[in-house]
Amino acid sequence: MDVGMMMVFASYGWENCPDDRVWDEEIRLAALAADSGFDCLWSAEHHFNDYSFVPDNLHLMTYLTARHPDIDVGTAAVILPWHDPLRVAENAAVLDMLSKGRLRLGMGRGLARREFAAFRLSMDESRGRFDEAAPMIVNALKTGYIEGDGPYYKQPRIEIRPRPQHSFDGRIYAVASSEDSVNSPAKLGAHMVMFADRPWEMRLPVIEHGRDLHRKYHGSEPPHVMLTEFCVCGPNLAAAEDEARRYQGKFVESNFYHYEFLGEHFKTVKGYDAYQQKAEIARKGGLEGAVTGFMQAASWGTPDKILRGIEARRKLLGDFELNIAFRFGGTPYEVSERGLKLFAKEVLPVLKSWGPARVAQAA
Repeated sequence: MDVGMMMVFASYGWENCPDDRVWDEEIRLAALAADSGFDCLWSAEHHFNDYSFVPDNLHLMTYLTARHPDIDVGTAAVILPWHDPLRVAENAAVLDMLSKGRLRLGMGRGLARREFAAFRLSMDESRGRFDEAAPMIVNALKTGYIEGDGPYYKQPRIEIRPRPQHSFDGRIYAVASSEDSVNSPAKLGAHMVMFADRPWEMRLPVIEHGRDLHRKYHGSEPPHVMLTEFCVCGPNLAAAEDEARRYQGKFVESNFYHYEFLGEHFKTVKGYDAYQQKAEIARKGGLEGAVTGFMQAASWGTPDKILRGIEARRKLLGDFELNIAFRFGGTPYEVSERGLKLFAKEVLPVLKSWGPARVAQAA
């Protein structure tokens, strides 16, 4: 199994935590992961708020690839509506050249109304902008040329310099959550990226739909879905459960706040029907219900409990890649470091020893 570490860069849940401390602690965890057998360092892109603030993850990964030459680096994700596709393609080509082919390029369309407003963009355009920009970028990294004549990007044909040096086959990822959104990674031939926020039994039909779409478009088996989650790992089950309820709960709270899931705006925003459903569930169950559902999907507890949970998930979903955050929701650095080290020592070697999964299909 391919296992990465997710970098969130959040200060939500910490009192008076300076931004430079947030970045210092995430980068210290990245160094630990790079030395502990993880396959990739991943980072989100978010702006302006305590929820997460890493405004340029390609920039960050250029720094990390120089510091850690033996691990892949990835973006989960570059939010395409906030960028010019030409610049994304150029920056990805530079980073991939410097890293000698170690970049995994993940792309998304964005979800937070507050971030779109600051960029002076309409959320109604996010799906159209993503679906237009993503193939432009993928084709540019394949052919060395970018062009476009869609409603959003009138891009004259131009060569990317430095020219892409390595094939991106198998290294393109796209965030997907709903039956509608899995169409985009399927068309791109990309890995679907999903975040653990509700029981995986609820996600299986959408994952299978995305796999079927990939087979329809490409006539081949789809690449593994990547599951991104937020983990609390400790030697004592009861103590780890208390920590998980506290820190994963705080993360869910930050998620509610940043994305305004208790608001009504998803009803009127084009292309966000799945999130309107999630918002309605959130309003009915409240924060406590959302935390319970989140904890059913996420990994927490002792290494043995975490392994049994991942094994059950793999029997349900089939093989997948895993991307794990250890610092979120006010988790103290020492708890994050303990969890990463314990996971690397007792969970990671077992995950890497597993052969192909035997899948038990759910109805």
